[in-house]
Amino acid sequence: MSTVADSADVSEEAIIGAGTKVWHLAQVRESAQVGENCVIGRGAYIGPGALLGDNCKVQNYALVYEPAVLEAGVFIGPAVVLTNDVFPRAVTPDGGLKTEDDWDKVGVTIREGAAIGARAVCIAPVTIGAWATVAAGAVVTKNVPDFALVAGVPARRVGWVGKAGHPLQHEGGEWVCPRTGARYVEQDGILAEG
Repeated sequence: MSTVADSADVSEEAIIGAGTKVWHLAQVRESAQVGENCVIGRGAYIGPGALLGDNCKVQNYALVYEPAVLEAGVFIGPAVVLTNDVFPRAVTPDGGLKTEDDWDKVGVTIREGAAIGARAVCIAPVTIGAWATVAAGAVVTKNVPDFALVAGVPARRVGWVGKAGHPLQHEGGEWVCPRTGARYVEQDGILAEG
């Protein structure tokens, strides 16, 4: 059974998984699918048709615009924005108000276990790799590899992180997690578990 705050606005057409909590003033739109054991924070927005896997956390005032896809275990920090329009305009070239038929939505895909820091913006279409971390305030304009730590405007890789989220340390040709001891190998700019 899910828990939905009285002040939340959850469409009857949305699918909310068992154990999920939707907090005050959050909005989950029609055809959105939210997995089991998720947390949708105060004032967060989940757009029509957005897909969230199990065990995701979307913190306060984050905006997850459709057609975003979040795999299992994704963390979205406070006030993060996942965009969906490559060429945003309010009006058409002839000055008429744009409608749903006047643009093609593109989404942000976030792979398993990745984390997006507070107030980061991901400019669609991009994919954030599994277990990657986007630093707070970053603006992501290009795909992010698995396990990458990216920061800045525009975001650039500044290191690697392990599944525990800690920056990895380079030791004897391998990357090692200081928290878990897990080892990773880098080859041609791609990191994989060793």
